[in-house]
Amino acid sequence: MAQNEEKLPFYQIPDYAETYTPGTVASRMVDGLGFRYYWATEGLKPEDLNYKPSESGRTSKETIAHIFGLSNFILKSISSDFKALEAEDMTFQEQRKQTLLNFQKASELLRGTNDLSKFDNEKFPFWNLINGPISDALWHCGQVVMLRRASGNPFNSKVSVFSGKLRE
Repeated sequence: MAQNEEKLPFYQIPDYAETYTPGTVASRMVDGLGFRYYWATEGLKPEDLNYKPSESGRTSKETIAHIFGLSNFILKSISSDFKALEAEDMTFQEQRKQTLLNFQKASELLRGTNDLSKFDNEKFPFWNLINGPISDALWHCGQVVMLRRASGNPFNSKVSVFSGKLRE
């Protein structure tokens, strides 16, 4: 593992909360997303990022940019002082790092609340974040894993999404 990757969140899933609350459960969903994203994107090479399965499909790089946008949307929806960065101005490594940091911040904010309705707004309730961008980002992490397999760079077989750690 590269030196700079050791400092990124979600190399392994954080310890779970001691109690079940609406906030800790929502936070854990985001932790699972962060862990999957970390490992779906770890070690991608330029040929993986540019791989496109068909003319109408997205490249891995485009899919990762979409996940970055979803991470911005999630965090903006629950944080009043969040200022999103634009994907076009960032390298893959910068997008990856910022996406992981966005998921980490979202998880922290959610973990610290017992009333998720405080994240409801005039456009939609918090429920929509679960079935919308959180679920969509999980979906797209799976696509990145599939695309990297197809481009010849499979997902690390030691990753256990059940335990949230690397197997020995």
